[in-house]
Order: sequence, then C-alpha cells, then structure tokens
Amino acid sequence: MAKLENPILMAKIGGAQGLRGEVRVSTYTDDPMALGDYGNLVTADGRVFEILEVREGKNVVVVRFRGINDRNAAESLNGLELFIERDNLPDDELDDDEFYYADLEGLEAVDAEGKSYGAVSAVYDFGAGDLLELKGAGRRPALIPFSEAAVLEIDLEAGRILIDPMAAGLIDNPDDKDQNGMSPFGKK
Repeated sequence: MAKLENPILMAKIGGAQGLRGEVRVSTYTDDPMALGDYGNLVTADGRVFEILEVREGKNVVVVRFRGINDRNAAESLNGLELFIERDNLPDDELDDDEFYYADLEGLEAVDAEGKSYGAVSAVYDFGAGDLLELKGAGRRPALIPFSEAAVLEIDLEAGRILIDPMAAGLIDNPDDKDQNGMSPFGKK
C-alpha cells in the first residue's frame, strides 16, 4: 500500500477487455499511450498497479497490469481512479500557456478591481471546452469557461487568476436589457 502526498488523477479504469485480465482505461493525459511512462499508478486506497502493456482501443487505451490475469480480476477494478505523485509530472515540458489542472485548484479568481469570485475548486472537461468551478464563502458554486476571454491571466506564484466576470458569465452586461428593463436572465 502506498499513500501519495500530492496525488494527480491520471486515469479511470472501465470494464474488462477480453479474458486475460486486460481493462479499458480512460486517461486524462495529453498522450494516452504514455500512461505507462509515469511509473506505477496508485488508487485512492493505496493499491499500487504496475503497467505491463498499453495498447490503443476504441476511445480508450487497453491496459494489462501485473497480477491481473483473468476477466474476474479485471472486472473487480471497474471504476477505480488511478493517481501518480505530482512530482512525477514533467514541469519543464509545459509551454507558458499550459497548466496541470491540479495546479489551478485553489487559485483565487479575481477581477481587475481585485474583487474575489471564489477559488478554483475543480476543473471539468465535458467535451465542449474546459470549465473552472469557483467556490467562495457565502456563494453558490459557479462554472466559468476556461477560455482566453474569461480567464485573462494565470499567476501560479501569486495564487490567483484574473478573470473578466462578464465574459465568464458571472455578471450581466448592464447594456443588455429588453424594452421592459429586464436582463436576459430575468433580473432587473
């Protein structure tokens, strides 16, 4: 059993593939075939998995782990999330405009006047573009697009992101009113 200090979610195991213990795996990496390059993968409860083989599947990779030798063993892994230690990720290969999702979590979202809209609590990718979830004291969680229009600057050292609250959909444009003085969202 291993316990990670700063776990980074890399993949999630799906169903069994075939009879010899292979599983379908959805990865959260730029290159799904490189999943084995990060070393052993660890589950939230501390189980360690060594990858023996990775091959392309349809919309997933098919993985064979050491010690998983039959379909029953493979089926027992369905739904497990696999993590690595943050230190195993190569920071030097990132471009200036690239970030690991985990590095964004906890950053405070502020506008140009310094008003806080909460902190990034999660990053989601539902297929139509990444979304940042903001949570703050006394506020309901809000999802904003992780786009150049909404997120103007990311400052990891200062622990903040600069956002345009209007482009992010957090405030209404005061000029967008119908003839009755109503905003498109039904508020005056």
